[in-house]
Amino acid sequence: MHTRATQLKAPGEIVLLERDLAVGPDEVLVKGHLSGICGSDKAMFRGDIPEKITLPLWIGHESGGTIVEVGSKVREYKPGDRVMVFNWCNTMSDYYVVPVAGLQPVPDGLDMDLAALGEPIACAMYSGLTCGATLGDVAVVYGMGFAGQIIAQAVKRMGAHTVVAIDVAEHKLALARRLGCDVAVNAAKQDPVQSVLDLTKGHGADVVIEAAGSEESMNHATAMLKHNGILALYSWITQPVTLKIGRWHDDGLQIRTTGLVHHTHQERVIWTPWTLRPVIQGLVNVRPLITHEFPLAKVAEAFAVADKDPTAIKVVVRN
Repeated sequence: MHTRATQLKAPGEIVLLERDLAVGPDEVLVKGHLSGICGSDKAMFRGDIPEKITLPLWIGHESGGTIVEVGSKVREYKPGDRVMVFNWCNTMSDYYVVPVAGLQPVPDGLDMDLAALGEPIACAMYSGLTCGATLGDVAVVYGMGFAGQIIAQAVKRMGAHTVVAIDVAEHKLALARRLGCDVAVNAAKQDPVQSVLDLTKGHGADVVIEAAGSEESMNHATAMLKHNGILALYSWITQPVTLKIGRWHDDGLQIRTTGLVHHTHQERVIWTPWTLRPVIQGLVNVRPLITHEFPLAKVAEAFAVADKDPTAIKVVVRN
């Protein structure tokens, strides 16, 4: 199979090239529907390259589509099946090859635009559903990008009394308010820690979900928690940071990671339908978070917008 495929050639340099694909015995060939630009894609575009990754890189992993060919040993899927991708497999292409373990069936009732974003939606929903927020809590979501907006909706639906959205972009905070957040704090204009302490009469938040991914946000999240509060870690920080963790011990904080895709394949297969059920039921609104769309031929422009446009939340490339 011959396809157009997106490559990160160097930091800041995205190119669309021709590529030949071959389907292995445990793999399938997928005709892509659309792909999302993930925060990790954007970070690598900016030059934040994790140690395990080398350039040039065939990029793209948020996607879904329709199977057009299966390998000789594949029994789980057949041509025509609709699938979601949970694998780094160069999805910003017309066609891509995925190992069977990197796929999930599209649940009934989920249309393909959202199914193609099934991985980031499921990851955010998993974080919200497992962060520990419960009925009556004050829950803070620090970072109101695509994941943060979903997490905030989930914890509100789960019964949190007050959901606090923190970001430095006013338009993201305005969207968070429209989607159900109770309090919005602009960390560029207000001290976010003091704002939460004032709101809680000095006690601190019951739960803070860290979804901004910076040294500052991590330390703020620690400082604004109550004694025995829960710090739920969502964001992927790839470079060393300096953390003030004295409170983790002194105040008995509960630290939990909420990364769905970093569990085993077997666990992910079970949990993903559970995380997507509220989306199918209409309890969590994802569509307003898709702010920009480009055809594959303009993938370099899509990355530039994701990198520089402050209004961008989820930028997608339609295959």
